[in-house]
Amino acid sequence: MAISQEEFKKLLKEKGLKVTNQRLLVLEVLADHRDTHMTAEDIYDLVKEDYPEIGLATIYRTLQLLLNMQLVDRINLDDGCIRYEIGDQLNGELKHHHHHLICKTCGKVLPFRHDLLDDLERQIEEETGFHVLDHELKFYGQCKECLKKDQDQM
Repeated sequence: MAISQEEFKKLLKEKGLKVTNQRLLVLEVLADHRDTHMTAEDIYDLVKEDYPEIGLATIYRTLQLLLNMQLVDRINLDDGCIRYEIGDQLNGELKHHHHHLICKTCGKVLPFRHDLLDDLERQIEEETGFHVLDHELKFYGQCKECLKKDQDQM
């Protein structure tokens, strides 16, 4: 689902941020590559196509600002790279991250959007008084393609 430039401008203004080309381009790249889990360098390469004078340091500063404003999420997929994705806005608040399925054979990362932990979060709050704001969950295994390859080799 693509988000329009006007929606990005509105989000930035609501967060008290100045609307700049760099911020808009970073948000657009992330929105256009949803579920790709991009590094700052990946984002830089794509932004540079439309805005060749931009520097990598500007991308890092922009990502940090957007992260602080909860417009993007930072993800560590245990591959030595920090990755970013556009945040999911729900009623002006960041809703739960989707979960990640990580193939240990080929390294593919698949999103899993169903959040099945709502009951657990309610139970935690009832039993401890601790209010869960967010969580992150990663499942490690084999994707169906790698699983099929392994079965075919047997």
